[in-house]
Amino acid sequence: MERTRLLFLLEVAIFSGIGLILDRFSFSIWPQGGSISFAMVPIILMAFRWGLKGGLLTGFLVGILQIVMGGAYILTPVQGALDYPVAFTVVGLAGLLAGPIQRALSDGEMKKAVSFIVVGTFIGVFLRFVCHFVAGIVFFGSGDPSVPAWQFSLFYNGSYLGPAFILTAMILSVLLTTAPRVATQQHMRNA
Repeated sequence: MERTRLLFLLEVAIFSGIGLILDRFSFSIWPQGGSISFAMVPIILMAFRWGLKGGLLTGFLVGILQIVMGGAYILTPVQGALDYPVAFTVVGLAGLLAGPIQRALSDGEMKKAVSFIVVGTFIGVFLRFVCHFVAGIVFFGSGDPSVPAWQFSLFYNGSYLGPAFILTAMILSVLLTTAPRVATQQHMRNA
């Protein structure tokens, strides 16, 4: 029990650090934030390995680390919270599908596993999108009176989160179907 807890905390710390590093190697699309990043890969991987607690905690720490390390674009405390800790924490809700993914992988049902991986990834990315979308409407607007704030926020946030979703889902699908044990900590318990 104590060993499992220690393993969980170590993995959260390591995967949070990996998420921060991957975010630094992102493809910037917009000067004021918004980039195609692989930061969600370790968050969602932790969600699939450990369920909600792993994904939510890892996402929260990635969001906090972005602020602490100076990589955040913050105008107000509420916007900063919504765009960073809250947005990255909800990515961990991909863990809602941890059980079905682990069962499909252990049963060798790779097509089924990929479907669950894509749906789980979509849940996390979509909820992150919602956070950024709301922050975009409330705190940023469009800067152009002829463009409604909601349209601008939809386009702006969709322009980088759409490709990030596709890349994250592809990476996780390939990783977990070629090395299914990565999705579970079962092999660690037997050591």
